[in-house]
Amino acid sequence: MASSVPFCRSALIVLAALVLSACSPRQMVMHGLADELASQGSAPEDDLDLAREASAYHLKLSESVMRSQPDHAGLATAVAAGFTQYAYAFVAFDADRLDATDAKAAQRLRERAARLYRRARDHALTALDHTYPNLRRQLADPASPLRLKAADVPLAYWAAAAWGGQISLSKDDPDTVADLPLAARLARLAWDANPSFGDGDMASLMGSFEAARPGGSRAQAEKYFDDAIRLAHGTSAGAFVAKAEGIALPAGDKAAFTDLLGQALAVKDAPGSPKMLANEVMRRRARWLLDTADDLF
Repeated sequence: MASSVPFCRSALIVLAALVLSACSPRQMVMHGLADELASQGSAPEDDLDLAREASAYHLKLSESVMRSQPDHAGLATAVAAGFTQYAYAFVAFDADRLDATDAKAAQRLRERAARLYRRARDHALTALDHTYPNLRRQLADPASPLRLKAADVPLAYWAAAAWGGQISLSKDDPDTVADLPLAARLARLAWDANPSFGDGDMASLMGSFEAARPGGSRAQAEKYFDDAIRLAHGTSAGAFVAKAEGIALPAGDKAAFTDLLGQALAVKDAPGSPKMLANEVMRRRARWLLDTADDLF
């Protein structure tokens, strides 16, 4: 019986906490589930097929939980990241590979990827609106004194990345393309708050926006990509692929293109690295780009 005393005391403490916080047990369970789902994105994984098969259910479950936890920034970040990565790695990339044999099917996939990017963007922007009301209006106002807190950079990064992805696949939709300055400004605000975010991911995103915007500076874009490579310390295949596609390909520099892709393929993952899945996605893309290099130049 003596062993039941600590248990009873613990149960009373939990009960008191529930009463004092006016928080239902279901809310506590849902918040715990939100914490768990949010943490899954950082778990190491290198099996792309397994990740693809698990992603749809995981994303739908996460969306469902998020409806009851709208203020959970960690879960919103994970959901936005998940939809963005799924759209890029498993939908838009399939479209790229289909282009040569079935252009109509490739276009349908790009339209689906754009919808997934928009979904990711909307989740992230909705979460950011809790801290920065009317965020889109502020982004559209050059005079707005908007500044981001460092804690909000992950959400802003994924919002901007998803927004950029949607815009890149919506060339025939003027209203979507017109949002490019807003997406670029959000990326800039995240950069200002934490330029080293993601061990170079933020710098790579800035390079992509600089290379894509009308009147963008190639030299500045290249500097961002070089910053991304430097900040990653050789651990990110994506940093090399981004520079290959953002700088070498538009410049028609096949030698630099193949060299950068070779460096991407040479990236080795440390055991348990959270970059495993992203690196495998980018190594796969690097191999495909090398295989199709003669068609690209």
